Amino acid sequence: MKRIVVLSGAGISAESGIQTFRDGDGLWNQYRFEELATPQAFASNPKLVLDFYNWRRKIVVEAEPNAGHKALVRLQEKYDVQIITQNVDNLHERAGSKNVLHLHGEICKARSTVDPEYIEKLDGWELNLGDLCPKGAQLRPHIVWFGESVDMIGPAVEIARTADILIVVGTSLVVYPAASLVVYVRPDKPKFYVDPKAFKVGGLQNLEVISKTAGNGLPELVNRLMEL
Repeated sequence: MKRIVVLSGAGISAESGIQTFRDGDGLWNQYRFEELATPQAFASNPKLVLDFYNWRRKIVVEAEPNAGHKALVRLQEKYDVQIITQNVDNLHERAGSKNVLHLHGEICKARSTVDPEYIEKLDGWELNLGDLCPKGAQLRPHIVWFGESVDMIGPAVEIARTADILIVVGTSLVVYPAASLVVYVRPDKPKFYVDPKAFKVGGLQNLEVISKTAGNGLPELVNRLMEL
């Protein structure tokens, strides 16, 4: 069975109404990311950080997978599909995708501030001060904050190396280290880049650019791949 590796970014979730970090409403635009999404911010004002992520999590919980997410699920009928996502939402999983690696964490989970191995799935969208892990420490969002290491990049690189087909969707390919994953796919393997602002990536061979949204471009591409 051939393996399709998908690298997805914020663009696919935007079609489900999930705003990117920098597209927040007026309430949150008054803050810098250093005040909301760093370990230092959580240490100095944990309630502010938790409130921000509660707002973002509520949007995720209320959102629904779109045609782009659902199209990728169809590929599982014929291919070994491995999704590497920069997104912290769970829309790929809720659509039915089975193998999803989250580079930047998962907003619907929390982890201990003293035991990074302790991770739990949240029931609902709220995580508040006083919500503790079994060791009695405050829980924090299971998110890779600015200044923290992207620990899943190693496993993601190994997945990228095994791709028979690469699909890049909904990402500008400017956020590192995620953007570097495309170079680990073998030059002779077919690659597809689906995004309204997609461009020819210098040095990347066998690349087809599909200048459409995920909701429009992915169903069309999936139909083609299912016929191969």
